[in-house]
Amino acid sequence: MPCQGEGGITWRHRRGSITAIISPLPNVKVLMERSHPVTIVDVAERAGVSPGTVSNVLTGKRPVAESTRQRVQRAVEELGYQPNLLARSLVNRSSNTLGVVAYGLEYYGPSRTLVGIERQAAELGYSLLLDLLHRPDDQDVDAVLAELTARRVDGIIWAVHEVGDNHAWIDETRLHSLPPMIFLTMEQRPGAAIVATDNRAGARLATQHLIDAGRRTVGILTGPTSWWEVRERLAGWRNALEAAGLEASPALIAEADWTAAAGEAALKALLVRRPDIDAIFACNDQMALGALHCCLAAGRRVPHDIAIVGFDNTPESAFFWPALTTVRQHLAELGRLAVNELHRQIEAQQQGATLTPARHLLHPELIVRASSGGAG
Repeated sequence: MPCQGEGGITWRHRRGSITAIISPLPNVKVLMERSHPVTIVDVAERAGVSPGTVSNVLTGKRPVAESTRQRVQRAVEELGYQPNLLARSLVNRSSNTLGVVAYGLEYYGPSRTLVGIERQAAELGYSLLLDLLHRPDDQDVDAVLAELTARRVDGIIWAVHEVGDNHAWIDETRLHSLPPMIFLTMEQRPGAAIVATDNRAGARLATQHLIDAGRRTVGILTGPTSWWEVRERLAGWRNALEAAGLEASPALIAEADWTAAAGEAALKALLVRRPDIDAIFACNDQMALGALHCCLAAGRRVPHDIAIVGFDNTPESAFFWPALTTVRQHLAELGRLAVNELHRQIEAQQQGATLTPARHLLHPELIVRASSGGAG
């Protein structure tokens, strides 16, 4: 059942997921004062220009003198003009709406990525139809895609982590029958356009930093290994250790569930098994926080006895004690890039052209702080 929230967000509940339409509210004051909706002709009269000039200012299709553009924009603001998106969509055969299917907004990574998606979509003039799944392995893919297609979205961003076989439905034939799509954070597949962080490279950065600092027994706290990102980070850890001729055995691996409590418990068990560990790479900052707490309780000094590196560069990581060395993902940029790539696909389709699906990997950055012996 639809309900209206703040900021013009309409939420719909659908079979274990939440759908939201994000779009601006109309200028209520102006609508109350006028007996008819403000039109492009009204704006043209107020600005002293032709309706065609107003259209060029609003759409950017043709250049307009800066003084004229400012005059038109003032008229738009004064009159509270709202473009008729429905009429424009009928002309352009476009809804100016992107569907976003997402999971895990309680986690730092997905929430920051959605911020980038929303900002870039607004910059390009798109509204968002947001479908939040409660589980990454939700098998109701057909219903999700059918609803988005029925709402005539121009394109879809599939921002659901690859967990287990939850992406097995993706194939070239099926993608050709759907609106243009971009997938986030998943393994490469034929016919799929993908934007992702280079998780393997990020893990290599973290592990190599510990090796360069003189650490020789480097353990790893992973998230659930059913996640593709976790397997990539595990592979990066292993690659760096093997290249340095150091041990990368299962005895140095502890699996947790992304939380600080699980990170603490995992490191506690790891230290019982391998008390000689002198460094830990945690696959997210929350588990690294748990590892710091474990070291404090066990009387292990950080970084003197055990150096610790996390992953994500959450805003709080600089305020851990000691401040956490971590791997920064460019998460908002990931969302912006996904929208830009989807926009390119949409424009190509509208012009009768096709683009070869590409895979874009964003390279992460190591942020060195006190927990690994760097500047704090």
